[in-house]
Amino acid sequence: MTAATGFAAALRGADAGEHWLVHGDGRRSRLAVRRWHGPPEAATAEVVRRCAGPTLDLGCGPGRLTVALGRAGVPAAGVDVSAEAVATARARGAIALHRDLFDPLPAEGRWAHAVLLDGNIGIGGDPAALLRRCRALLDPAGTVLLELEPPGPGLWRGSARVASGPRFGPAFPWARLDVGAAPGVAAAAGLVVRDLVRRGGRWFGELGRRP
Repeated sequence: MTAATGFAAALRGADAGEHWLVHGDGRRSRLAVRRWHGPPEAATAEVVRRCAGPTLDLGCGPGRLTVALGRAGVPAAGVDVSAEAVATARARGAIALHRDLFDPLPAEGRWAHAVLLDGNIGIGGDPAALLRRCRALLDPAGTVLLELEPPGPGLWRGSARVASGPRFGPAFPWARLDVGAAPGVAAAAGLVVRDLVRRGGRWFGELGRRP
């Protein structure tokens, strides 16, 4: 089971109550669904600023970042397994592909940046494998821009479910990665952490290939 089914109800219910990501270790985190459907928030400006060439927005959801990149003059495409999310992103003017990011994608090995925001480092439940996939998508000078957990919890891998009101979706593999554990996970993917920044109470990292 992928995360697509679990997130579908939350993506449909942007204005209908609260949605939570319930982790197998008992942690609950509120999903920022309204933010996903809204305009790009100030914290993402740092990510947009660092994108200087063709960019893949992986797990793009309704496409707010993909749209922001396009408006900044950056060639960008979103990728998401949710047909509804992709339809919404396209309606907002974004280029978006309805596809699993582990499936073949256009221009593999030639992208300048791959972006993983809003906890998307958790996709597939194995951050090292996900970063290896990102590395394969990038050109040799390309970078991965990702959102990380604040310092403290390290790396957690397990399963999660989306709770929309009293209803729970199916379980799917998920992970969390904080800034302290990022260098080790990056190294396992053949990458290094080039920079870490904090914006608006959120942490972002930029990873590139080893010299």
